[in-house]
Amino acid sequence: MLGTSIVRWAAIGLGAVVLAALGFIAWVHLASEARMRSFDAPPPFGVAIPEDADSIARGRHIVLTRGCAGCHGADLEGRMMWGNAAAPNLAAYAREHDAATIERAVRHGIDSKGRGMYSMPAYNFTHLTDEDMASLIAYLRSAPVAEGPRLMPRVPFETRLAIALGQDNVMPAWMSHVPPLEHRDNPDLSIARGEYIAMTTCNECHGFSLRADVPWESDGATPDLIAMMAGYEEADFRRLLQEGAPIGGRDLDRMDDVARSRFAHFAEEELRDLYAYLRFRTDRLLSEGD
Repeated sequence: MLGTSIVRWAAIGLGAVVLAALGFIAWVHLASEARMRSFDAPPPFGVAIPEDADSIARGRHIVLTRGCAGCHGADLEGRMMWGNAAAPNLAAYAREHDAATIERAVRHGIDSKGRGMYSMPAYNFTHLTDEDMASLIAYLRSAPVAEGPRLMPRVPFETRLAIALGQDNVMPAWMSHVPPLEHRDNPDLSIARGEYIAMTTCNECHGFSLRADVPWESDGATPDLIAMMAGYEEADFRRLLQEGAPIGGRDLDRMDDVARSRFAHFAEEELRDLYAYLRFRTDRLLSEGD
């Protein structure tokens, strides 16, 4: 009789633990989903998508230099990242969705279902001009749809838990950390153009303001770009961007790949403008503090 009672109470206790665990899992899912769906949609993108060859060529240039292939595959065919994040087939996605949905994902980090995305680096693209955004869409819609793998996206439980507890966030919550462009009206057009390139390219790795200020890159692997530029003459800088070869001959695994796959496509004037802007920031840092 005593043994039967023990078994009964053990079963009740186990059932309570299971119910509590299931309730906790459900709470994590619901709380994280609520956070991911808590962001207001931006005004619909109303710019007409061009069809002319020059605009499509500009869109291809944006795709190449801003590194879309780094996540979405060499042919933009889509692939899984880190085993759980799905980078979709971009040519197919651009045909399946309207321009407003594509722009919302690229510049605001909100997906087609209205959920904030976790892995899409929209902070790197939020300053893309309307014209470049429209050209990007034009190119994606003209690009051949390559066959890609079957994508099975998921948000890992540990990530959902961090989001639910407010210990981590999805991309739209980080967008306010991106500083505004300061030099749109700078009479030195090279500075204005260089800022635009830097703040839609370099900040993906070097931080919201290029000062190694991305919270999830806390291991020091990505340097403060503005401070680093103090050691670079223009010829050294060009070699770094085109070949991934820094001064001192160090082996930079990440920069080596990025330089050859992305920055080698920059035109000469883009390299000149980018260097002018970064040196401007560095000189200001050294003289006044940035």
